[in-house]
Amino acid sequence: MNTASPTRGADAFAKALRAAGVERVFAMSGNQLMIAFDAFLDADIKPVHIRHEAAAVHMADAWAQLTGKVGVAVVPAGPGFANALSALYTARMSESPVVLIGGHAPVGRRGMGAFQEMPQAELASHFTKASWTVDNAAHIAQSIARAVQIASSGRRGPVHVSLPEDILAATVGSLPPLGDDFVRPIRWPLDERAARSVLAALAGAARPLVVTGPVMGRGEGRRLAARLEERTGIPVVCMESPRGVNDPCLGAFAEALAEADMVLALGKMMDFSFQYGAALNKDCKVIDIDAESAMIERSRKLFGPRLVIAAEAGAASAAQRLIDCAEGPVNKDPGWTREVKDAVAYRPAEWRSIASKADGPVHPVELCRAVQARLDAHPDSVLIVDGGEFGQWSQACLNAPNRLINGLAGAIGSAIPYAVAAGLAKPGVPVVALMGDGSAGFHLSEFDTAARSGSIFTLIVGNDSRWNAEYQIQLRSYGPQRLHSCELNPTRYDQVAATLGCHGEHVARPAELAPALERAAASGKAACINVAIESHPAPVVRRKAAPDARAAAAH
Repeated sequence: MNTASPTRGADAFAKALRAAGVERVFAMSGNQLMIAFDAFLDADIKPVHIRHEAAAVHMADAWAQLTGKVGVAVVPAGPGFANALSALYTARMSESPVVLIGGHAPVGRRGMGAFQEMPQAELASHFTKASWTVDNAAHIAQSIARAVQIASSGRRGPVHVSLPEDILAATVGSLPPLGDDFVRPIRWPLDERAARSVLAALAGAARPLVVTGPVMGRGEGRRLAARLEERTGIPVVCMESPRGVNDPCLGAFAEALAEADMVLALGKMMDFSFQYGAALNKDCKVIDIDAESAMIERSRKLFGPRLVIAAEAGAASAAQRLIDCAEGPVNKDPGWTREVKDAVAYRPAEWRSIASKADGPVHPVELCRAVQARLDAHPDSVLIVDGGEFGQWSQACLNAPNRLINGLAGAIGSAIPYAVAAGLAKPGVPVVALMGDGSAGFHLSEFDTAARSGSIFTLIVGNDSRWNAEYQIQLRSYGPQRLHSCELNPTRYDQVAATLGCHGEHVARPAELAPALERAAASGKAACINVAIESHPAPVVRRKAAPDARAAAAH
């Protein structure tokens, strides 16, 4: 029986999480955190105990993207905290409201060489919206509330808070009341006058286009984007891939973008994914609405007088204001909207006839046809895509109501943690993840987490026994005589998953794929289907230059 005082710093931490609406955290135990694990019991916080700290952040990231709520990762101090940093960068680039809680060496021993002492707040500051260490147990509850609020306000993104071991163990007085105002996101609404100016400018364009960032491609943001397009008649396109305007998921969008004469960047950073503005034609005018003044200043430097309107506002709240202020269609040319939609939907006709050899490995396009049938079986299915060349084929060929990709960070390896969180966030919904065999090596141990937590999903490993993205770079840049060091073993990843308590299937030829998918779905477990695939470069989708379904993509 727990007889510990209910006024420990750890209790304040757990109760603050609960007051913020957090019921589940993705956590790795560690010396400094065991008192917090104890406090989770009384606060009814359910920890999903993971196998690697980066996986905890990836799971919190996926949870946030799918639920619209803040995802919380809890990791130990020092090396454990350092393990989480790469995943924190991925969450930042994907604009995910994640709160990373780090255990920490005792603040009373700061600078004395304490066990696992590390400047965690400073390190995390490079990947977060805000990062700090709590030095007083009385401030824990307000710190958690503040972290949740910052993560979900403006341009969403991760926040880090370190909780030293002695602060968690310290006693505190009565906990301060935590009302909704402590955690409610701060909105950056677009001024009505500015909204009407934006709409008037767009109405004067012949080929207007709205381009958004990742947050407008999921959940409420996605619904707002659809309503904005319907209300104004202006095509709205979300960009969230590191391949930017050349994302195979966007078809021949780059061609349509080059024809636009006015682009509204709605929370879309003008970065490498937009070719620093070079993707636009030289006469195209730009409107920039962004929650960060630094991003608007970047646009001023890139576009000069072509930036006709700039406004500081959150993407979602700005979209809502534009919807409210629009008195009817702003774009009077439905032909332009169709042109953009046709460009995004375009895929080379020859893809429809691609077929694998009956007794050989499976072509990625044929694999995706079978997977799409599984995704179409439910109105709320989840698609997760990770990896290099195989991942790009999957993005180009598959659609689902909910989609998670590795995002603008371009990091690989997140698919299994994403899938674990997705299975918990949406129980009873088909969750299908696809990744290459190179990516599969990062977090295979999280199949153990899936088995223990009861998360159900199907992972498909496209296995061509190589780091194919890098192989293709070597081939293109240095020639076939200088290919080396990119081969992998034909590992049976399905057997690894089965050993960890999940379901495994191996597919060596096309006819085996559909039955394997059915058995995986019927297993009632997380499943891994290891598919031997043909090795191809990622697709480049073009209409104006003769399209080649197997042409290599520029990295």
